[in-house]
Amino acid sequence: MNQLTQIQKDFRTAMAHLPAAVSIITTDGPHGRIGITVSAVCSVTDAPPTLLVCVNRRSAAHDIFRSNGKVCINVLSGDGEELARHFSGMTGVSMEERFAWNIWDDEQEVPVLSDAHVKVIGTIEGMAGQGSHSVLFIKVDRVAVNESSHGLVYFNRNFVRVDPLGDRVAV
Repeated sequence: MNQLTQIQKDFRTAMAHLPAAVSIITTDGPHGRIGITVSAVCSVTDAPPTLLVCVNRRSAAHDIFRSNGKVCINVLSGDGEELARHFSGMTGVSMEERFAWNIWDDEQEVPVLSDAHVKVIGTIEGMAGQGSHSVLFIKVDRVAVNESSHGLVYFNRNFVRVDPLGDRVAV
């Protein structure tokens, strides 16, 4: 592995302190079924509704997402830390076993987590490369939001549950 430069180390530290929603991006189709944990999801525009997702080009999922063309962005609820760890590869649980669990909505064309905080099904409309990653532009086809669930963010290299009704700090 290449030695990181000081600016790369500083950048990684800075990004670890940028709270980001935790999602599992999934796909299924002729090129396979796969899912990965990501924190790089962002709104692009609402005309037409489009999100971007950043995926490492060396990831086994990268080409499967591109080839299948249809994805679900499953934004995890506050109790989704264990799933985030499984789909990040931290636990060694096989992809086949992850998709065998009784947590999926089998009525959709792509894997959708039944209890996700937000579920966005969309079509990859474009890609752009930048360094080690590809930016996937996802045209949104359908959205479902669970207004009563908590959120999950990744902050300071930890998973943190976000309580929308919890204490607020005045700024």
